[in-house]
Amino acid sequence: MDLLKTFLLFALTALAEIVGCYLPYLWLKQDKPVWLLVPAAGSLALFAWLLSLHPTAAGRVYAAYGGVYIGVAMVWLMLVDKVKPSTTDWIGVAVSLVGMAIIMLGRRTPG
Repeated sequence: MDLLKTFLLFALTALAEIVGCYLPYLWLKQDKPVWLLVPAAGSLALFAWLLSLHPTAAGRVYAAYGGVYIGVAMVWLMLVDKVKPSTTDWIGVAVSLVGMAIIMLGRRTPG
């Protein structure tokens, strides 16, 4: 259950980061209104706060989070950008999620 909770928290964190970066992209590259920077800043603040909710060392959280971020980014690519990820994209997601599980479930050394 802890792994599922961690995974869902990582997925929510990734969504907050992607939204926080996507909105400025829209302003910079697609001539959308500058006010999009306001919710972008809020989303990035939410992202930072969500990362702080994990009870383990920050470096380990950041490393493991990266694996989930890759998967969420591929789903974003499909749903928002309307681009179909390739088979190798999904293989990369699987490898990154295995890496995340190894980091989060691996044996810990004291100190």
